[in-house]
Amino acid sequence: MIPRYSRPEMVKLWSPETRFRIWFEIEAHACDAQAALGVIPKANAEAVWRAKDVEFDVARIDEIEAVTKHDVIAFLTHLAEIIGNEEARFVHQGMTSSDVLDTTLNIQLVRAADLLLAGVDRVMAALKTRALEHKDTVRIGRSHGIHAEPTTLGLTFARFYAEMKRNRERLENARKEVATGAISGAVGTFANIDPRVEEHVCKALGLVPEPISTQVIPRDRHAMYFATLGVIASSIENVAIEIRHMQRTEVLEAEEFFSPGQKGSSAMPHKRNPVLTENLTGLSRLVRMAVVPALENVALWHERDISHSSVERMIGPDATITLDFALHRLAGVVEKLVVYPENMLRNMNKFKGLVMSQRVLLALTQAGVSREDSYRLVQRNAMKVWEKGADFKTELLADPEVTAALTPAEIEEKFDLGYHTKHVDTIFKRVFG
Repeated sequence: MIPRYSRPEMVKLWSPETRFRIWFEIEAHACDAQAALGVIPKANAEAVWRAKDVEFDVARIDEIEAVTKHDVIAFLTHLAEIIGNEEARFVHQGMTSSDVLDTTLNIQLVRAADLLLAGVDRVMAALKTRALEHKDTVRIGRSHGIHAEPTTLGLTFARFYAEMKRNRERLENARKEVATGAISGAVGTFANIDPRVEEHVCKALGLVPEPISTQVIPRDRHAMYFATLGVIASSIENVAIEIRHMQRTEVLEAEEFFSPGQKGSSAMPHKRNPVLTENLTGLSRLVRMAVVPALENVALWHERDISHSSVERMIGPDATITLDFALHRLAGVVEKLVVYPENMLRNMNKFKGLVMSQRVLLALTQAGVSREDSYRLVQRNAMKVWEKGADFKTELLADPEVTAALTPAEIEEKFDLGYHTKHVDTIFKRVFG
């Protein structure tokens, strides 16, 4: 990903330097295990660790790979240049390239998940803070983009919090599922390497041994991982879309923080655009773009092919770097979101009591009027509000069929705003405990 949409912590995880460092650790731990089993001399295993603090020369490895056309062999050749050919004689004993590549990829995905979990935590904290702050800030709920019934901004934030909490659980599960390693040799039979080597390497690197690998770790694990990233990205967009709507000029119930000196448009100096949440919508699309290729990587030929390799070299860093950036951008937007409660009330009252129509409908049915007739009476008066700007309560009080069933006091009571927020505390207890 380009620096504009990247955070250094996640970018570093996918750098060549980090990748080669993990390769080295896998090879070195494998040598330790081989030496303990008496397969290779202990002195050779110890010699490998002389490269522990060495900065691997990425340019040199690339130079070797230009000749060998094989990245793992290029790295092993460079490692031999550092520690000596004789000392490196038993490095990679009984292993195949996928043992290094797949185990490394999973380590990177686990570490990426840890960074992403921290980002989700920041988003959840921001949403919870704003939910509690605006628990009783009344706004109109909308269905199909049209005024429906009153809700609160706190419930909106609480809903997003609950969604992110589910995402956190999904990501924890995806992290656990991808945290496997394989040091099983060609086609995964352990013919040339003892399974205890795999156990040792995995334990040293915080993984569990893959129960059964071929020459690769099964890609259904990775498919689930990237699918989870896609779901989280969609949740980010879900929040972003709500904020973008609230910032529309004719709505203006909230807006992104507009910093001193910020410019909204090169042509129109008055503009204050929701650029951050629009950006989040776009970034979410990029993360989801990785999901289908990850699913298609599950079906590989026999014990291995490399049709998945080029895909993962791209979607691994791109999806995690993008989602990491998006999570922290969203957290910042929510933390600094500017809220306009007065505009929320003004919008809700734009159609003079119309949002109380269901209460009147239910009251009429309770008073003995059929549901069909009740609907007809309420809709008849509601349309006058839509079409003529009338006051809904006034029209109801002037309708003899309505007043034949409901007293003026009963009609008046149906316009109590507090009726719609009486269970907010119950919902908050369910969400936040």
